[in-house]
Amino acid sequence: MKHTLAVLALNKPGVLARISGLLSRRVYNIESIAAGYTEEPDITRITIVVKGDDRELDQIVKQLSKLVDVVKIQELYSIDSIERELALIKVKADAARRSDIVDIVEIFRANIVDINKETVVIELTGDEEKINALCTVLEDHGIVEIVRTGKVAIGRGPGAARDDLEEECG
Repeated sequence: MKHTLAVLALNKPGVLARISGLLSRRVYNIESIAAGYTEEPDITRITIVVKGDDRELDQIVKQLSKLVDVVKIQELYSIDSIERELALIKVKADAARRSDIVDIVEIFRANIVDINKETVVIELTGDEEKINALCTVLEDHGIVEIVRTGKVAIGRGPGAARDDLEEECG
């Protein structure tokens, strides 16, 4: 089973390497990892997707909690959160096939962000299944290259991952 974790960590050099290193040393496979600034400049939010049962998830959370730079860990459930990935897909697109590709792009509500005589680059934001479905359809046209960000997620409702941070740290 896949689990999505929102990890708030101090924005210090090497924090992402320490977190990913800890998971790899414990032989937990990271399905995806995405990190970026938050609304607080001294906090980085790292979204990690790991595969495992509840016991393995519990161990991952315990191990991450031991890291000094980790401030808070929250599991995000797909029903209570919004999850997205970004993909850039370069596809072969000669003049004869270009209109077919444009039609596919419109159906998936994607965007063409670059075009030349031989290829087009398509940008798609959505969940993992939507991106996989577009890639499946585009395989017949010849995918040259795919780049994906990995999942980012945010909880629904008025709360924030940092809520009660002072109580937990203090």
